[in-house]
Parts: sequence; C-alpha cells; structure tokens
Amino acid sequence: MAELLASAEAWIEFRRQMPIARRWAYFDHAAVAPLPAAARAALVRWVDQAAEEGDTVWLEWSRRVEDARRLAARLLGADPAEIALVRSTTEGISLVAEGFRWKAGDNVVTLDNEFPSNLYPWMNLAERGVETRRVATDAGRVDLARLAQACDARTRIVSISWVGFASGWRSNLDDLAELAHRRGALLFVDAIQGLGAFPLDVGRTPIDFLAADGHKWLLGPEGAGLLYVRREHLDRLRPLGVGWHSVVQGADYSRIALDLKPTAARYEGGSQNMAGFIALAESLELLLGFGAAAIGRRILEITDLACDRLARAGYPIASPREADHRSGIVLFETPGRDPQQVLGRLQQAGVVVRMRAGKLRISPHAYVNEADVERLIAGLGE
Repeated sequence: MAELLASAEAWIEFRRQMPIARRWAYFDHAAVAPLPAAARAALVRWVDQAAEEGDTVWLEWSRRVEDARRLAARLLGADPAEIALVRSTTEGISLVAEGFRWKAGDNVVTLDNEFPSNLYPWMNLAERGVETRRVATDAGRVDLARLAQACDARTRIVSISWVGFASGWRSNLDDLAELAHRRGALLFVDAIQGLGAFPLDVGRTPIDFLAADGHKWLLGPEGAGLLYVRREHLDRLRPLGVGWHSVVQGADYSRIALDLKPTAARYEGGSQNMAGFIALAESLELLLGFGAAAIGRRILEITDLACDRLARAGYPIASPREADHRSGIVLFETPGRDPQQVLGRLQQAGVVVRMRAGKLRISPHAYVNEADVERLIAGLGE
C-alpha cells in the first residue's frame, strides 16, 4: 500500500510540474508535447540572458548543453561519447542514411507504415543504387518473419520505429536487433514515439543507431533531439555538414586541421540550438527523476483505462493492445460521427486529441490522470 501511495504521489507531483494540466486534458504527446515548468523557466532565463548579458554567459550555456548530452546518454544507458545533439529525428536518420558507405545493389528494409521521416531519407538513396524495401504490416502489427524474409545478403540496415505513430504498435527492440544482426545488417531505431515513455538500455539491447527529437515524450521543445551511434560504428559513417564543432580543436580557430572528434559530436557541425538543449536538459532531469520504468507502467495504466472507458462508451479501439506491444498511443473510431467534428468538440471541452487516417488518436503521458480520461469520455458524449 505504501508503494502504491508513493506512486500516486509521484504522479500528482509530475502533474504539478506541467502547467498545461491546469487548463487542458492533454492527450497529444505523440504530436507536440507541452513544456514542463522547469523547461519553460530555463528558456525564459536564456532569453533574458541573451538580451541582457550576450555572450558573457556563453560558457554557462555550453555547459548546460553538455548536461543535455550526458542526461540523454543516461536515459539510454549509453556513453555521452555516443550521443550527437541534432535538430530532429529526420536529421539523425539522414546523417546515417547519407553517411553510410553504400554500394550499388545494397538495400534498406523498413515498414510500409513508417512516418515519412523514416522513409524519405532511405528512398533518397535510389540514385546511388540503394533499394528501400517496405514490408507490409497487418493493422499496424509487425510480422518479424515477414521482416526477416525481406532481408538478404545485401541488406545493410533495418530501420524501424520503436512505436508506430499511426498504430501504437510497440516493437520488441531485442527481437529486432537479433533479427537484423542474424541477417548481417545493422539496426536503426526511430525512437521518437517511445523514448521518454518506456525504458531502453542500449547496453543490453544492442541497437546500432537511434534518433529521436525531444518534442514528444521527452517533453522538450522542437528542434532539440539526439542521435545515438554505437561507439564501434563511429567510423562507419562519413560525417556530413562538418564544421568547427566537428573537430578536436573546436574553438581554436587558428589551427585548421580536419582532426575529427572521436565521439558522435563529430556529426554536429556548427552552432547549436542552445536554448532548445538547455530546456531539454530540464525535461530530461524531470523524467529521470521519476524513472523510465515507472513512467512506462503509468502510461500503460492510463491508456488501458482509456481503452476500457472508450470501448464501453461505444468507441471501438483501433490500435493493437497485445501485452508488451501496447504503447502510449491509442487510436479509436467514432462510428456514425465525423472524427474532425468530434475533434473540434473535444477541443472546445478542453480535451486535446489528434486525428490520424480517419480515426482519433490519444497519447497521454504519465501525468495525465483518471479525471482527464473522464473528461475525454464526457467530451465525446457531448
């Protein structure tokens, strides 16, 4: 009972840290997350310093950006040297897609329902003779046998989303890594819909590359994300956009030598979104304080409750909800009602959801509570 009480108090405290909860029942973290109070305060402080003190506090900003790298590494169970700070998931995927040393006839295996960011960078390799193979899914479910069948001796990378944005299917990354490596390929994970919601330890799960922007489940601002490159693969990628930040001497502009950093920071190029990463550091500290495993359990608890209430209210669940494949994303149908109109009515009732492929999608974080779920159901009833 004490453990349950402590858990309940934790989510109440998490909710206190989220100003959005004062007005909205926010079920849209799979789109753009609201900022925690600490991240907002960090951004406001940065703006004030930038206006009033200029670059006299640049070193302070730089140290906090490095904190973001360290905290991201801690969240992943990685070494900070394996983390590059990037602007988006797309940039992270593109750094691998364009930097990998392809040969004509190679191929990439991915899924037919991936978010465009995990398709276009690979498809863009066609002029270099690289084929992108899109494996069919079944109502969002990923068939590992079908995925394995699509791989052959020329498959270099298998690139899969941890959680499907339009289905909510959460893939088992251990199984995907084993499949890719058995086929002689590397595994790239688009983690934007899972990182911050569920635990991942790359020391135990041997994925090779991972990218995630911070503006969804990590509760950061847009334009501040991360790329993970397993240490042994650093030299397998030709660095793109090389700049002063890519080399060992860094700010020593008098010494010109292409001496690349022996870390993933070599992929960062030039000046960074310092304000964004300073805010992301605050969000990462908040999430790490509650613990990824506990957050994941709470998200599943809330989505299970929402699924039960929606189904009983006559709104069929369209997302697969099998055991460990559940995620924080749930799509549901609105029989006999225009989903766009329902979405608008919900927003008028103070409930934020999203529409995808003619269905409504909810994606609550761990601070969303039972009262928010009831507000959703009441809004649908109206």
